[in-house]
Amino acid sequence: MATRRRIFSAALACLTTAPLWAQTQPAFPNRVIRIVPFGTGGGPIDVIARVYAEKLQQRWGQAVIVDAKPGASGIIAADFVAKAAPDGHTVMFTLPLTHVNAAILQPKLPYDPVKDFTPLSMLATGGPMVVARANAPYNNLKEFVEFAKKQAKPLNYGTWGSGSSAHLFGELLQRQTGANLVHVPYKAEAAVHNDLFGESLDFAWANPSTARAQTQAGKMKVLAIAGTRRVSTLPNVPTFAEQGFKGFDLDSWIGVYAPAKTPQAVVEAWTTALREITAMPDVSARLTAFGFEPLGNTPTQFAELVKADYPRVAELIKAAGVTAE
Repeated sequence: MATRRRIFSAALACLTTAPLWAQTQPAFPNRVIRIVPFGTGGGPIDVIARVYAEKLQQRWGQAVIVDAKPGASGIIAADFVAKAAPDGHTVMFTLPLTHVNAAILQPKLPYDPVKDFTPLSMLATGGPMVVARANAPYNNLKEFVEFAKKQAKPLNYGTWGSGSSAHLFGELLQRQTGANLVHVPYKAEAAVHNDLFGESLDFAWANPSTARAQTQAGKMKVLAIAGTRRVSTLPNVPTFAEQGFKGFDLDSWIGVYAPAKTPQAVVEAWTTALREITAMPDVSARLTAFGFEPLGNTPTQFAELVKADYPRVAELIKAAGVTAE
């Protein structure tokens, strides 16, 4: 009889404590999800983030908002996410600048790019393009370098941030060729191209989606693409390597991070969702249109690829002669 009472008491204890345990493990998601994209509203990463936000909202039945926090080459946005509650309701869609380039160039970041974040998935890889106005007197990279070296004044070029891959490649191009080139950083790609067309800039960098649209509009010509491959949306644009320039074969990427200490179950929910959404034909098509190769890997794979980027980016920064501003 005593044994039965002990069993009954143990069972009752389980029943009474189960709701308490459940309260400490709320279902995910249980409120609005915030995606913080790299750059300003309307930029490439903002647009891609909105594509994923729509799919996530359909999948999870919770509102998903895209909340841009521009400034300081993405550092403001990254710091916001690093300090957000680690419950999966705030994540960042970003480029290497915030977690690799800035970490090498700026040792006093307000966040630790490794310790303060949980990698979720690298969505895609790609590379930026060198572009000029459609009426520029050169049609490829070699012709541009020859033109630049003959100019009495330096040629200025615009990118979407100091320390960005475009900036590093621009400085490397100057060092390799001896052309006098001056970097002008902007907060957004659209502002870069407005000044390019207004002739405040001599040339610029662009993502393949913008380059394709402006080329079709007859306003822009593309001289080369950085990274390891051509893109299907502009198949006739050769890489730097194909034109005889070395050191430009470093791909950019779009990655998603959550704050550190995000519960494993939430990480798995995010990773599964991101990978399955990336594989959707319409989403893959949007990524491809932006010049990216869809990927959608695991947190471990993402972390390993970023770790492998560090020495290559450090080498590029050294070769380009770029220092913290």
